[in-house]
Amino acid sequence: MCQYCHQHGEGKKWYLKAENYAEHFLSDIRRSKYIEHFFKDPQRLRNRIELLDTLNRMPVFVQAVIKPAIIGRMRKMHYGQVLPIEDVEEIFGFVNTVVRLPCICRQASLGTEKRYCYGLSLVPAGQSKLKEIVEAVGADYLTGPDVKGLETVPKKEALQHFRELENKSLIHSVWTFVTPFIGGICNCDRDCMAFKATALKALPVMSKAEYVAQVEPELCKGCRNCISACQFGAIKYSLARGKVAIEPRFCYGCGVCRAHCMKEAITLTERYKVPAAAEN
Repeated sequence: MCQYCHQHGEGKKWYLKAENYAEHFLSDIRRSKYIEHFFKDPQRLRNRIELLDTLNRMPVFVQAVIKPAIIGRMRKMHYGQVLPIEDVEEIFGFVNTVVRLPCICRQASLGTEKRYCYGLSLVPAGQSKLKEIVEAVGADYLTGPDVKGLETVPKKEALQHFRELENKSLIHSVWTFVTPFIGGICNCDRDCMAFKATALKALPVMSKAEYVAQVEPELCKGCRNCISACQFGAIKYSLARGKVAIEPRFCYGCGVCRAHCMKEAITLTERYKVPAAAEN
């Protein structure tokens, strides 16, 4: 189990604990202000990625001091964890409101609206303080004349969108806004700032899932569709064997590779059951 599971999940998957989505957390002024600040300035995220490039050019001993400090702060403020579609479905089973909104990361990196993010609430949409806070921010990319604003969508429709994005190789991730309050689920790829920081800039602000993907060799036909779907480079092909294999140390357990496997040869296993990945 991850650190958050012990701290905020009573030893179980922390993001499946309904209390962590409760809007009473938003009575904390610091948290409300943090959410407002987060959505107001997409350019700030791009600037931070550029600062990471500068940090990665610094001497190793400097990085060894600064990076843990950044990660420690992110764990307390805005931190994510990868999760498979099954866990998304379980979360949707106990939340009451799902709101689709433009992705701040794509706005920062692409300058266009991509509706890959979903805000979650245990209360009906008309009573959601989180929705109220975001709507009041006034950021152009959220409320401008050329965008759709915040959409309250049925959970069934939202799940269908998640599956469609998974078929396009996007990974699902759950996020805090001043931990342990969970404000939403995103769908990430290499245009996502958190993904860039974690997978490309050696600053892990997004944890691996509680699972590891594994291949059943007898079922694998070597089509290699899963390789192109894997955002983390964890799947390799053996020409001699004509099959793929998944390196558990690199696997994030998102399960996206399964959606691309023609023979259903890939399954997810609890991370703690795989020795090579249990402590990773």
